[in-house]
Amino acid sequence: MKQVKSLQQINSMDALLAVKETGERRWMYPLLRKGPLYKWRSLTSYVYLIAFFAGPFVRINSQPLLLLNFMDRQFVILGQVFWPQDIFLFVLATLVFLVCVVLFTIVFGRVFCGWICPQTIFMEMVFRKIEYWIEGDAGKRKALDAEPLNNKKAMKKTAKHLLFLLFSFLIANTFLAYVIGSDSLLNIISQPIAAHPVGFISLCVFTIIFYLVYSQVRELVCTVICPYGRLQGVLLDRDTLVVAYDDKRGEPRGKLSKNAEAIPVKGDCVDCGLCVAVCPTGIDIRNGTQMECINCTACIDVCNEVMIKIKKPLNLVGFFSENMIQNQVKPSFTGRMKAYTAVIAIMMTVLCYFIFSRSDLNMTVMRGAGMLYQEQPGGYISNIYNAEIINKTKIPTEIIIQPVDPAVKVNYIQAPGTVGGGTSVKTVFFLLIPESRIHKAKTTVSLQLIQNHKVMQTVKTAFVGPVND
Repeated sequence: MKQVKSLQQINSMDALLAVKETGERRWMYPLLRKGPLYKWRSLTSYVYLIAFFAGPFVRINSQPLLLLNFMDRQFVILGQVFWPQDIFLFVLATLVFLVCVVLFTIVFGRVFCGWICPQTIFMEMVFRKIEYWIEGDAGKRKALDAEPLNNKKAMKKTAKHLLFLLFSFLIANTFLAYVIGSDSLLNIISQPIAAHPVGFISLCVFTIIFYLVYSQVRELVCTVICPYGRLQGVLLDRDTLVVAYDDKRGEPRGKLSKNAEAIPVKGDCVDCGLCVAVCPTGIDIRNGTQMECINCTACIDVCNEVMIKIKKPLNLVGFFSENMIQNQVKPSFTGRMKAYTAVIAIMMTVLCYFIFSRSDLNMTVMRGAGMLYQEQPGGYISNIYNAEIINKTKIPTEIIIQPVDPAVKVNYIQAPGTVGGGTSVKTVFFLLIPESRIHKAKTTVSLQLIQNHKVMQTVKTAFVGPVND
């Protein structure tokens, strides 16, 4: 018979975990248990942290690994430079990322949140470890917060928050390096504050933000602020693998008893409460899949420790889908998952095509706004144009603009000359066409961007002239 939950359990499922009945903030004191999955999470976090802090200083072909410079409108991803003209690539890449998130969530639930999300990595694997090191495990930290202020408490709290500020400052510096570049960051750090007031203020603001997030806001980022937790409720289905409690095996739960006749039918759950004690968001996984669950797997580790002690099979709490628990079926790659995979494959193919077919040079040509045509000596008609040429490489290059039609001439007012690496130049020029070649009000003219006698790009523009019958 399925166990009926008590009124207290039902109310606890409907209540906001971060708030007490009095309306006060409920602080979480998760218990630390270092099981196999925790060790794998720690290893993952070490790799992530090394990559995060080293990222701004790694170069690929003299370009940073990642740079998102919105102020200068320059973006570098894996050493490839992208400009505002490549905005469609960002849109397409964003769509690919979103579909990948949807597919990952459909297959594995919210594992990203517990294992890869920067908020969880920094909170649980950096700041929480500092807290454990200085203040001790859950019971000691709770007792320390409850006791009145004294020398011991003041020293521990001061040490903890100073280290929190230090790591927040390091994170802020690294974050800023991804935005303005490591060279600019080093200039801000090494030069007087007066030389870079905006940069210094930005560092202070980001440091305060990160400090408040990891010292005060904490798990509320995952349970209240982040929209992904609410999104998963729409994406999960009966075949999604999530951290779940096997109620078929665990219920009815109850304490161990030497008198076997006292409880003739009892599940494997001994109702020890450790799965709740280790949860960083304070949920009871036995109540089913919940929005606050970040799939950190701490409850799996601690439950397996108990199962080993009482000589029961492992994974009373584990990675299960609803179908695995209720219908005893193996996980499968469903039609829904295959459809999303096909969409991702198509979108990735299109994205890769556009990325690898990009030219190192890009030219934009605009006819002078509001300008009429002019009659020139020799029977020519002229229009004035503005052009911008972007060099997406780090190597300076000489370029020229050449019409496809040899009858069309180019007279520069401001010649493009050399385009520096990673920069752009603007040029102004006249296009001249013999009046005898003009037969309509607007004529399409093709211009070639030439680098080292090689056509890098062909651009079409409109030429306005008199209509000759």
